[in-house]
Amino acid sequence: MSRFKNMARIHQAGGGTGFSFSKLRPKGALVTPTKGRASGPVSFMSIFDQATGVIVQGGRRRGANMGILRIDHPDIVEFIEAKAQQGCFDNFNLSVAVTDRFMGAVRNDGAFDLKDPRTGRKAARVRGKSLFDLVVNAAWRTGDPGLVFIDEINRENPTPDLGEIEATNPCGELPLLPFESCNLASINLARMVDGGSLDWQKLRQTVVLGIRFLDDVIEVNRHPLPQIEEITRANRKVGLGIMGFADMLIKLGIPYNTQKSVDFAKRLMRFIHKESLKASAALVEHRGVFPNFAKSIYAKDGLKLRNATVNTIAPTGTISIIAGCSSGIEPLFAISFVRNVLSGAKLFEVNPLFEEAAREAGVYSGHLLGEIARKGSLQNMSSIPIELRRLFVTAFDVEPADHLGIQAAFQRYTDNAVSKTINLSHNATVDDVRDIYLTAHKLRCKGITIYRYGSKDNQVLSISDGPGKRHESCDEPVTAGSEYSGGCVAGTCVF
Repeated sequence: MSRFKNMARIHQAGGGTGFSFSKLRPKGALVTPTKGRASGPVSFMSIFDQATGVIVQGGRRRGANMGILRIDHPDIVEFIEAKAQQGCFDNFNLSVAVTDRFMGAVRNDGAFDLKDPRTGRKAARVRGKSLFDLVVNAAWRTGDPGLVFIDEINRENPTPDLGEIEATNPCGELPLLPFESCNLASINLARMVDGGSLDWQKLRQTVVLGIRFLDDVIEVNRHPLPQIEEITRANRKVGLGIMGFADMLIKLGIPYNTQKSVDFAKRLMRFIHKESLKASAALVEHRGVFPNFAKSIYAKDGLKLRNATVNTIAPTGTISIIAGCSSGIEPLFAISFVRNVLSGAKLFEVNPLFEEAAREAGVYSGHLLGEIARKGSLQNMSSIPIELRRLFVTAFDVEPADHLGIQAAFQRYTDNAVSKTINLSHNATVDDVRDIYLTAHKLRCKGITIYRYGSKDNQVLSISDGPGKRHESCDEPVTAGSEYSGGCVAGTCVF
């Protein structure tokens, strides 16, 4: 009962929760004290899901959860299929914690053992590729589960002496130890461009302020549980990230779906990470190292830091709407669209960068914006100059390999993880999903999430009949939910 109480207090405070169910007995296992039989992790997850449904944050929205189960748990098939029926586990994002050994079995078409987490004994032997196919098919049908590459996460664990990381926050960008908390902020990169060039000095100064402010937050924050306060103050993890990446690329004249954008992403995040570490080290002089420093990887390297981690790429849902910029590191989701807001009102929105560029090119008109809103993409519109079509690509114009290239570029220089959704057209195949998951592991991402348009009934972005299904005669515009900023179309990533 304490776990439900803790979850409720965190959700009431406006937070989200991540759970690993991997240590629970499999369904049917003997419970020695009572001589009864265990009901398994999915049944426990259902209770958490129902509890979340009755807790409303700030009078408006429910909390969000991440549910994780290791690939070698005997109940993994039930977990993979947990969202097969629409409406089940709507308060959970699901991810399978896959190991390097399992991914090796998939690639080599080898056998893989499922083990009882309590005894360590082999419960079953399965074909790795067949189990992987179940994951891929479920993700194609429903968007869940994603994958968490748990070995890669723990290779980068900054405090391994405190234990292994088993779970993440609701959107997967922050792998955490038990009771650790998210402490995040994001720099609006669109404000870092001056005269068609990135102002590196302004970015450096903003990073310094961001790290200091996040460290201040740990001091002044009122944590909902004493366990959270204790481990948060002991490790002082912060996650300074970015938003407005797509806007920045447009201002720099770099198309999102090019190698040039990937190369620039690496240069950019390398700079931000380096300056974040320098800023954290500078705080040590007056504030000291984080209390668990002696148990961290930095003690061995002689790098004195105030914070166990410094960078995270979050989805930046609501805050990017407030800031008026693109979401996280996602491409634009639309050029012009209708936003459904409170009380049933509808607001027509136009990307201001496109409006400015269209006016300069002499093609701007209300009729054009209406046509763009109906089509959802510029790519087949011959009335728009090719230069603008190349620059103003939207999420469904970007090939999966290009999405992954951007995610991997940022992950390379991010000590926590990267939240990004690989949005796929309705016509994407199961093989497309399989290739994405395999490539994400090869590129050393810490996790991967896909969403195939139309695979959920309640998605927060609507593009007529959907990408890949559009009829040119359709008059319905692109519509977005009130809090949709351009990340996960499914609408379950609320933070």
